[in-house]
Amino acid sequence: MSILAWIILGLVAGFIGSKIVNKSGEGVLLDIVLGVVGAVVSGFLFNTLGAAGVTGLNIYSLVVAVIGAIVVLVLYHLVVRGTAR
Repeated sequence: MSILAWIILGLVAGFIGSKIVNKSGEGVLLDIVLGVVGAVVSGFLFNTLGAAGVTGLNIYSLVVAVIGAIVVLVLYHLVVRGTAR
């Protein structure tokens, strides 16, 4: 997949994941970064578990990336809230 496709998939996955986790976006840049990180992490985990990971710009890859973005966002919020106390 090209870099532009990863950015687009990451933006969409990060935006959807951010809306699911905290109902408000973290900002476009952070949504992209967390979405791409989530897509990479979940793609790796899905491949490790024997399922197809992120395969391109399609619905399945978006679902995989959103799952990863949700996990990364939850971990991000745990770290940020933990350091804010």
